[in-house]
Amino acid sequence: MRRCRTPLAVLALAGTLAAGAAPAGEPAPGPAVPATGTTALPRIVVAFANESRSAPGPAGSTGPRYAGGAYLSQSAELTARRVASDYALRQIASWPIRELAMHCVVYEIGGGRAAGEVLAALARDPRVLLAQPLHEFHTLSAPADTPAYDDPLYDLQTNLPALGVPEAHRRAQGAGVRVALIDTAVDERHPDLAGRIVRSRSFIGGERGAGGSQRHGTAMAGIIAAVANNGIGIVGIAPRAELEVYEACWQLEPDRDAAVCNTFTLARALAAALESGAPLVNLSVAGPEDPLLTALIATGVRRGIIFVGAREAGGGFPSGVPGVIGAAGSEAGVVPPGALAAPAQHVLTLRPRAQYDFESGTSVSAAEITGVIALLMSATRTRLSLDALLALLRPAPTAVVAGGADPGVVNAAAALARLDSSQRRTCTAVRSGRGDAQGCPVLAGHTLDGL
Repeated sequence: MRRCRTPLAVLALAGTLAAGAAPAGEPAPGPAVPATGTTALPRIVVAFANESRSAPGPAGSTGPRYAGGAYLSQSAELTARRVASDYALRQIASWPIRELAMHCVVYEIGGGRAAGEVLAALARDPRVLLAQPLHEFHTLSAPADTPAYDDPLYDLQTNLPALGVPEAHRRAQGAGVRVALIDTAVDERHPDLAGRIVRSRSFIGGERGAGGSQRHGTAMAGIIAAVANNGIGIVGIAPRAELEVYEACWQLEPDRDAAVCNTFTLARALAAALESGAPLVNLSVAGPEDPLLTALIATGVRRGIIFVGAREAGGGFPSGVPGVIGAAGSEAGVVPPGALAAPAQHVLTLRPRAQYDFESGTSVSAAEITGVIALLMSATRTRLSLDALLALLRPAPTAVVAGGADPGVVNAAAALARLDSSQRRTCTAVRSGRGDAQGCPVLAGHTLDGL
């Protein structure tokens, strides 16, 4: 095949052909070139010499408008028709390119012949200046890295990308996992919690939970399980998880987040949560060590129940109780030993009466980590132990950066990848006779609950 003396110009020509348009200022003598995907017949581009009849204008001048006989020579047009006849080609489009002194034609090859065979013959034909395939080109827009959400406030949820949640949602969304939320009351009528709350009980008595005493619990419920892709509000970390609400705390002031609980209300709520069999309990509260509450949690830990608690300086309840996963804010820069980090500042969530607002504090971190654990639980049929979860959730060691150590925010997508990897190793051991088959069904037939 003969090569043009100006390869950059030929590349520009090919791009113009692929777009099906004539050069600026020139009408296309033939019909527009349809996209090559519209026909099964191969198409090629062939160029013939087409010398200009007049001297070119001064450099930089626009020059006269030309078309047809004003520039296109009869000899080039005649040559194009003869080549079409000699090689049994059908002309689709043609036009002159004055800058290259060419007359270009797009031909369609019939008869089941391959384009390479015809191009090889044309390359040896002295009448042909250039012969090449009609190439296709594509844009370089980056594909979307995350699933699309139609929730209008999603873009304000900066905590979700930080936690790797959008990517994790391709794998799991918490379906089938029950989460016991021990907190204030929750606004069960909030449109972003529709279908998420399967049980609600109060243990505070009197009028303490009446009216607006729902702010903190509603906020935590939204972080964990706000409905995704309902065209409303925000996206929960585990939007298909089921919430069991156990009201054990009450607000101190209307329209303020501060709320309190006591040993009596928390003990009753914890006992009810243990009886329900929920595998995951969120405790976005903090206080002093408490023997009764510690005993209840110890019972749950022995049963394999996972507890997540807000971390407070100095330990105490619940994060200081053995077996409880402590949650700390990643913005502090240094995570307390044994704790897991998640964003704790200005996290968008729900408010009662169908409202939304930002929430801060380690209560938020606890709810986020609870949501991530719900994703992991929904991605496997095997019950995950506390040690297994911690191994999945703790990020790999990283270098110290300016301003302190890397806080190592929990990453849901990375944890799910570790889970899948560990289950593949388990099943490989089973096939070789060295392992337990318990972890294999998840890979063989478990239906994931992603988008």
